[in-house]
Amino acid sequence: MKIDSWLEQIPLWGVFFLTIIIVVLSIWIGTLLGSRRRCLPDHETESSLGTITGATLGLVAFMLAFTFGIAAERLQIRKQLLLDEVNAINTTYLRADLLMEPHRSQVSKMLREYVDIRVKLARERLSGQSKTIQEVIFSSEVLHDQMWLHAVALAQKDRSSEIDALFISSLNDVIDFHNSRVTVTSYSIPMPIWNALYFITILSMLTVGYQIGLSGKNSVKVSFVLALTFSAVVFLIADLDRATAGSLQVSQQPMIELQKKLQNQPQEADPKEKVLGTSDKLHADDQKE
Repeated sequence: MKIDSWLEQIPLWGVFFLTIIIVVLSIWIGTLLGSRRRCLPDHETESSLGTITGATLGLVAFMLAFTFGIAAERLQIRKQLLLDEVNAINTTYLRADLLMEPHRSQVSKMLREYVDIRVKLARERLSGQSKTIQEVIFSSEVLHDQMWLHAVALAQKDRSSEIDALFISSLNDVIDFHNSRVTVTSYSIPMPIWNALYFITILSMLTVGYQIGLSGKNSVKVSFVLALTFSAVVFLIADLDRATAGSLQVSQQPMIELQKKLQNQPQEADPKEKVLGTSDKLHADDQKE
């Protein structure tokens, strides 16, 4: 996956402390400039800077809300795509039971393997193991190709079969949702937005520090509070923006539940035989009564 942002190359804890340093340093430089300016007879008054300081802080708040909205919206998209993929896999598995052998058993087996790959990746990420996303993508696409060969064979054998057409349609949905998830996962907040956010923040904190310097008051507490507050919000945005790292990840519980469901399904018995066996059992129970 291509990294197009210098911020993505820094760990999340590094983003937090880097932001603290930027905010504190900006306020300190602004305070130093303000203190020197206060020594001059024609320096600005605090009230004249209040409007500028308020405007810059408001602009920072707007940029934070805008950036947070992008990251939060992308998280919701990833959640929805996961649910759509789970539903598509389940539908394909059910329709695979309607196929003729050997397509039925082979496709069902590959779909179970497909779900196992997805769940294994989620568990390895939670345990901190090193399986990469690219390996999962490659394994998934290999299974896509193998299942699509079965779809091609079914279409060539009988182009008028509605059952085969339904199966092919649902299999195509599985492939499409996989591609959508891979694409959305590779997205991140554009670097110009991050650059603009930090640039506006530096100017805003310089203005705050400049006003503090003109007043001649101690700025340590103000700098610390502003740095922690701003850094916490930036940390949250960066965490949301990282689809394959961080603590705010899309829960894979729907895929895990699907895996349990598929594992509990009979894997070898033919659907017709299962129905006949159930009918015979009910008939035997009636005779006993």
